[in-house]
Amino acid sequence: MGSRIEHRGEFSGTLAEVFLAVSGEEAVRARLSALGGDNGKLLSYTGEGDSVRYELEHGINAARLPQAVRALIKGDIIVRRTQTWQRSGESYTGRTDVSVGGVPGEIGAQTSLAPSAEKVIFRTSGEVVVRIPLFGGRIEEFVSEQVTSLLRREDEFTAQWLADHR
Repeated sequence: MGSRIEHRGEFSGTLAEVFLAVSGEEAVRARLSALGGDNGKLLSYTGEGDSVRYELEHGINAARLPQAVRALIKGDIIVRRTQTWQRSGESYTGRTDVSVGGVPGEIGAQTSLAPSAEKVIFRTSGEVVVRIPLFGGRIEEFVSEQVTSLLRREDEFTAQWLADHR
């Protein structure tokens, strides 16, 4: 089944400004440095016109994981995240795919940036799936909460980035 992820962020600025703050290489590197966890890395970045694709690696120290998760997953966790963006009319649509080393499952989400009055709305809608009998649901809920928390922190970072780079 899986656990749903639904998130909505709202930013002041033009669509072009918010797109650059969300997906520009300089902003992605700065966000990763601020929020990327242990040994965060930008593995690849390609930007061509109105299309962007990048891959990140986040590290999570085992000591930061809840006991229930540490009992199932030994050692640190490496998270790989791929994000794509493409212009779609007067908005941008994208896809986020995440894999967690050593965990049978994945996170997938649709993303969008769309103007609305004087704001730009950033939406994420996805699902966490962990295929571990008996414990998968608990891990899905934990991961879903962590992803939502990360998205809120990324929104805060993006809002500050926009304020600092106008």
